Amino acid sequence: MAAAKKAVLGPLVGAVDQGTSSTRFLVFNSKTAELLSHHQVEIKQEFPREGWVEQDPKEILQSVYECIEKTCEKLGQLNIDISNIKAIGVSNQRETTVVWDKLTGEPLYNAVAAPVSPVSPGPSDPVAVVPSGSSVPAAGTSSVWLDLRTQSTVENLSKRIPGNNNFVKSKTGLPLSTYFSAVKLRWLLDNVRKVQRAVEEDRALFGTIDSWLIWSLTGGANGGVHCTDVTNASRTMLFNIHSLEWDKELCEFFEIPMKILPNVRSSSEIYGLMKAGALEGVPISGCLGDQSAALVGQMCFQDGQAKNTYGTGCFLLCNTGRKCVFSEHGLLTTVAYKLGRDKPVYYALEGSVAIAGAVIRWLRDNLGIIQTSEEIEKLAKEVGTSYGCYFVPAFSGLYAPYWEPSARGIICGLTQFTNKCHIAFAALEAVCFQTREILDAMNRDCGIPLSHLQVDGGMTNNKILMQLQADILYIPVVKPSMPETTALGAAMAAGAAEGVGVWSLEPEDLSAVTMERFEPQINAEESEIRYSTWKKAVMKSVGWVTTQSSESGDPSIFCSLPLGFFIVSSMVMLIGARYISGIP
Repeated sequence: MAAAKKAVLGPLVGAVDQGTSSTRFLVFNSKTAELLSHHQVEIKQEFPREGWVEQDPKEILQSVYECIEKTCEKLGQLNIDISNIKAIGVSNQRETTVVWDKLTGEPLYNAVAAPVSPVSPGPSDPVAVVPSGSSVPAAGTSSVWLDLRTQSTVENLSKRIPGNNNFVKSKTGLPLSTYFSAVKLRWLLDNVRKVQRAVEEDRALFGTIDSWLIWSLTGGANGGVHCTDVTNASRTMLFNIHSLEWDKELCEFFEIPMKILPNVRSSSEIYGLMKAGALEGVPISGCLGDQSAALVGQMCFQDGQAKNTYGTGCFLLCNTGRKCVFSEHGLLTTVAYKLGRDKPVYYALEGSVAIAGAVIRWLRDNLGIIQTSEEIEKLAKEVGTSYGCYFVPAFSGLYAPYWEPSARGIICGLTQFTNKCHIAFAALEAVCFQTREILDAMNRDCGIPLSHLQVDGGMTNNKILMQLQADILYIPVVKPSMPETTALGAAMAAGAAEGVGVWSLEPEDLSAVTMERFEPQINAEESEIRYSTWKKAVMKSVGWVTTQSSESGDPSIFCSLPLGFFIVSSMVMLIGARYISGIP
């Protein structure tokens, strides 16, 4: 019976899904896209100070090996022969920066990653920097997700931009920001002596997480392949998205030695073979940044198709085809994928919602309205409306398309009738309204009307949220029954690579994926009324904080003013009363 099962399964493809909080290895059937087995390992995070997190590149690598070994053990328990695994793809957290010694294989510094909500400038702002007033940590400290140390680096670079303020964006599609790899690498070169010395002695290699993993898995110091793919390269701010090459002028501007950069390859080709572990000898043949991998996994191969990943925030990517569209509304232009050495490159517009799942955690952890995140759906379902209550979760200002740092979160439209169920409903609506604002900006930028939105991510399990999203966008929202779209995209790229050829990406050969479809259930007029009211609420949230007040002075001083006024006014009233009554 086991032999028959193996014969039915056919070729399998594995995928490494390396994220910020965990690493996973998943194995798919290349003919049906069925997920057969997987294993997950949490990644240790350290918090040396508030808002700072550290990660160890060696721990990340070890977690990949562990996930592969455990998944292979599980396949064995299912009587599935691991020799059927014909290729491995890699999907990874983007922008994260690693520098290592090519002779020893040792990282020269911890991985430095990007803020969870990218700080991008508005259409007229040339530079995006994190708020000032934060101290710069000493060399040896590494941050993950909230990397404030590169602020001064960005400020110094902004003063040296040649020609015009679009010098960086016109080549890369990205604003000059602390978010992307070039600034982190520049900081390492300026502040870490071990990195400086390794560069001087021609021992240093730079890469994003995909580069570090592929180099290590294919042999490391003993012949490892130093490469990256176009999607990850396009997030470094050193890569020309038109020529698909490292840009000499950009490298000179950032003062980055080109000799430490990885070779740029397509997202689907054989990079090298696994040199150790249960899958030794299996080719690594697919590589995509996580959001591009999700776009492929959702099979958004046509112009105008878009996917939205709902997590702590939301990441929206819209396929713009072979046309490189530059946004006038604060969105990023990025490489979507290039599925083969001789295949064309496809581009995408990307926008992000800063607060999505984070607002649910805020209701749970800060207000105690719910005990678990899952309760939000139950509360919202009890009322089925916000009853005129609108929630703008601008906890750290407004992002695209407003780019308004003075905004703060508000809940408005409250009445005596409002209860926690209405607030829960309004919180879910806020996620949907923010998504609509990004998609409206995408439509204005690329002129391609969205016919439906494909979704993935943990929050898509909330059916109330998905129905609200369809109502507010007034287009269908489509959710795949198999939620692992990021890993699936990496597996598809690996299986389709020349020399592997076990996964066809031709439209007629793509496996039909079971979808759950949410159609709008309100009329267009009601949808527009609710959206316009939301925008009024957004305007009410603006102007709560000024740069001057937030960056200078001790707030505790101002906290004492009301008490001082009370004491002084009370004394004046008492003296006046004694005078009037004739008391000496």
